[in-house]
Parts: sequence; structure tokens; C-alpha cells
Amino acid sequence: MNSLAESKSQFPNILVLTVVVLATSQCAFNQYTLAQPQISDPQLKIDVVAKGLASPTSMVFLNTTDMLVLEKDGNVRRVTNGILQEKPVLHIQVQTESERGLLGIAAKDKYVFLYLTESSKTDNTIRNRIYRYQLNGDQLTNPVLVLDLPGLPGPNHDGGKILIGPSYNETGQYLYAVIGDLNHDGKLQNFKDGPDPDDTGVIIRVNPTNGSAPKGNPFPNDNTTSRYWAYGIRNSFGLAIDPITHILWDTENGPAQYDEINIVRPGFNSGWQTVMGPISRVGKVQEDLFQLPGSHYSDPLLSWKTTPALTGIEFLNSSKLGTKYTNNIFVGDYNGGNLYFFQINDNRNGLNLDKFGRGLSDLVVDDNQEFSSIIFGTGFGGITDIKTGPDGYLYIVSISDGAIYRIIPA
Repeated sequence: MNSLAESKSQFPNILVLTVVVLATSQCAFNQYTLAQPQISDPQLKIDVVAKGLASPTSMVFLNTTDMLVLEKDGNVRRVTNGILQEKPVLHIQVQTESERGLLGIAAKDKYVFLYLTESSKTDNTIRNRIYRYQLNGDQLTNPVLVLDLPGLPGPNHDGGKILIGPSYNETGQYLYAVIGDLNHDGKLQNFKDGPDPDDTGVIIRVNPTNGSAPKGNPFPNDNTTSRYWAYGIRNSFGLAIDPITHILWDTENGPAQYDEINIVRPGFNSGWQTVMGPISRVGKVQEDLFQLPGSHYSDPLLSWKTTPALTGIEFLNSSKLGTKYTNNIFVGDYNGGNLYFFQINDNRNGLNLDKFGRGLSDLVVDDNQEFSSIIFGTGFGGITDIKTGPDGYLYIVSISDGAIYRIIPA
């Protein structure tokens, strides 16, 4: 296993930590300090919504004045009218080694969903689990187990992002959750002769009430795979649904090379461990992958040859920052605290990269010049989440700064 201390990036914008973390792109949530955030658009500015958080990982809005923020060590914190409430809404005993912890949050009606790593009360094994809580005033109560997922061996590649949203070809709202490969070497990691599917390296789509598989899932014929929306994923800290097409997108972490932005259509096989980045660059073809019936592979919309550790991804579902940004995507990274902005093409099946020059025509960020050209903001510390707020502005969670930033008109 490599570390950032062992292999320095060719990109000077990327902070090189002197602690052992996951292989280049892996985000072990270690603290470091970066400069005050800055963005390239003079028509916009940054303000601070909340500070004083301890390693925040994810956030969700309850209404126009209220949000819940997760701290990795197990606290659910509330921010009301820009004030961080002193007492946690909930504290949970979680496993915190490496990328384990209190990782993902989503909300629907009076329910709040939490993705966390904990020790099983029956046999002390480590599990990643999703619980549904009721929000009663200032408390989260009545936990109900929705999904029980593996946690070993890990301790990294736990994924943890969740969201509730529509599907492009169905009515209704579904719970999407991503879990990394947990260092498994099975069929879901594209080892054709490896162990059978085991809920690792997948994006799961289920009914939020009980964790059952919707009828429209791409692999309906097996009690295990019927919940899968996609597989072949090394690890991910970013999920988002296009507000126009209702198609799922993700960010994916590579090892020493090729972080990715992907469109995740039903049955998507992202290719890990056979492929990261464009399949042509590794000399493989789709037939080299383990293929569940109904699966398909497609190249990333964009990949980074040297990994910045991509994290949050968000479609700004608002016109408050200007038409240029409306329904287009922002992406964050962990290694450098960089924020990227991309406009979606007219068909909403790719990125409009023309303004960045010919270098990105191969859909790979190959060198420092190409890397610098796509940076929209810097100095955000390790970004762990990005959300559109009810006020229409863009909110950014920084795990290292213990802060939530907001981009608003200048």
C-alpha cells in the first residue's frame, strides 16, 4: 500500500500529507490546514456558515434554516440559522479507524437516514449499516435497520455516501448508497473466478422504508444482486442525481492513478480492479470484466491521471449564482481542497470541456497545466460534501477546517 508520503504528486496544487493514508487517492480523514478559500469568479464570494465542527463528513438540509451535519466520530450536529448548536442531536458509538465512522446522511419527510460503521452487538464483527431515524424535535429516535453491509477487512474503502431521489425511468423516491470494495477480490471487483457477490464495491438502490429492491433494478433475479444499481467500484465519496434527467452520477477514487467522474446508468460496471480511467489506456476490453447479466461498462466522463482524491459532487439545482451554473456540476477533492466546476453538454451525457483546450479532448487530466485549467476554487481544506441549499446557494463541507462554507453572489 502506497502513501502520500511515499509518492509525491506531479501537481503542486495538491497538498502532500506526511501521514500514511490510503493509496494516493484514499481519504483517511486526517487533519491539515489550508489557506482561506478563494474562487475564480469575481461575481461570487465565499462566506462561512459554521465553524467548530470535528471532522465533518456529510450534511443534509431539513428546511431553509436548519441542517444536520455528521462528525466522523459519531455526533450528529445541528446548525440552526447559522448557529452550531452546542449539544449533539445524537451520538452513536461508531468504529473510526481509517475511513470508518459516521459517514452519510439523507432525509425524507420526518425521517433521517444515517450510514455508519459499527461493531455488531451479536458477534463483535465490523459492519457498515444504514439506519432510519425519526426526527422528533431536537432528537433522532426509533432507529430501524434498513441495510446491513460488510465492514471487513477494510478498514478503508467503506464508501458511505447516501441520497434519496428519483430514478430517470420511474416514479417514486429511492435510497442510493455506495460502499467501496473493502479490499475484497471477488466477482464484484471483476475477478471472474473470485468469490461470489458480497455487497462490496457496489451502488445499492432500495426502497427507503425497508431496504427491499425496487422492481426496476437491473439485476432482479438474485436475493443479493437484486439490490445493486452498479458494481466494480473501488471507492466513492460522491453521489448526485441530475435534476433534469434524474440519472445518477458519481465520483470514484483510483489508487495511484485515475480518479473518475462517471454517469451511473442501471447495470453500470465501473471496471475496478481491471480498469481505472479509459479502458483503452490499460489495454483491456469489456469482455475482460466479470459481467452480470444486464451489466455494461462505459469510460469515465473525465479522469485524473494523478489522483486528487475526488469526493463530493453536486448539480447546482438553482439559478441563484447565475445561469452559467444552473444545473451544472461542482466537484470537490480531499488532497488539495480544490473545487472544480463543469458545464454539462446539451445531451446531458457528458462534460463540455471545449473551453479548457485540446488537452482534455482525451477526457483525461494528464498534467499540471490541464489540472490547473479546471480548478474553480482553492483552499477549502479536505472537501467531504457539496450541497445546494434551500436558499439556492452552494454549500461546501471541509473536514480539515471543521467548517461549512457557502458560495453566494458578491
